[in-house]
Amino acid sequence: MQAGAVAPAIFAPVITGRAEAGSDLILVCEHAANTFPAPWGDLGLTAEQRQAHIAWDPGALGLMQALAARLDATSVAATVSRLIYDCNRAPDMPGAMPTKSEVHEVPGNAAITPTQRAARAAAIYVPFHDALHGLIAERIALGRRPVLVTIHSFTPVYFGQKRAVEFGVIHDADDRLARAILAGAEATSGLTCGLNAPYSAADDVTHTLRLHATPYGLANAMLEIRNDLIASPEAEQAMADRLAPVIAAALTDIKKEG
Repeated sequence: MQAGAVAPAIFAPVITGRAEAGSDLILVCEHAANTFPAPWGDLGLTAEQRQAHIAWDPGALGLMQALAARLDATSVAATVSRLIYDCNRAPDMPGAMPTKSEVHEVPGNAAITPTQRAARAAAIYVPFHDALHGLIAERIALGRRPVLVTIHSFTPVYFGQKRAVEFGVIHDADDRLARAILAGAEATSGLTCGLNAPYSAADDVTHTLRLHATPYGLANAMLEIRNDLIASPEAEQAMADRLAPVIAAALTDIKKEG
C-alpha cells in the first residue's frame, strides 16, 4: 500500500500497562516505538534512519516501564514511529507528520494529501489520546487526582552541536511538579540538569500535557533524558533507580502543597 494510505485496523496504536496500579501517577511515552506498519511502509527511509532518534526516543519506553514498576504507576505508550504520526503534536502542527526531521528528509511525508493526513490522525492520534483521556477521566470520576508525567529521550548531538544537559525537566503553564523534580534531581541524581532544556513549551513539545492535564488542573511535567545514558536495558534500569526516588519525593512535596 502506498505511503499515506488509509490504514485498516491491523495494529493497536496504544498500549496501556499496569492499568490497576495503585498510585495516581500516569506515565506517558508518545515516542516509544520506531515501528512502521505496513499501511504506510518505511516512508522512503533507510534502515539506519528508522533506527535513529528521528524515528523515536531510544530508551524512553524501557525507562518508563522501569519507573512504572518502581512507582506503582500506570503507563501509556504509542506504538508507531513519530515520523508516521507524532502523538505529542496536534493534527494542525507541521511536526505531526514532518517532511524533515533535523537534517533528514522524510520522502513518505512530502506529498501526503489532507485526506491522508486525516486518515493517519484517525488511525493513530485519536485512539492514543482517547485511551489516555479515558484513563484520566475514569480516575477523576473515582475521586482520584491523576498526575501526568511524559517520558522522552534526546540525542547528545543535535544539528552538529553537543548538548551538555543530561536530564531536562519541562513544564507548561503549571510548573509545580517540574520544579520539584528538578530540585530533587539536582540534589541527589548526579546528573547535569536543566529546566526547560533541551526544549521548552515554546517549541510546542507540551501538547499532551496541555491536552490532558491543564484542563483538569492536574500536576504534570515532561522529562527528557539524554539517550546515551539509557542506551541498554541495564542503563534504563540504572536510570530508573536514580530517578524514581526523585519523582516520588516530588509527588509527596506537591501533595503537601495541595
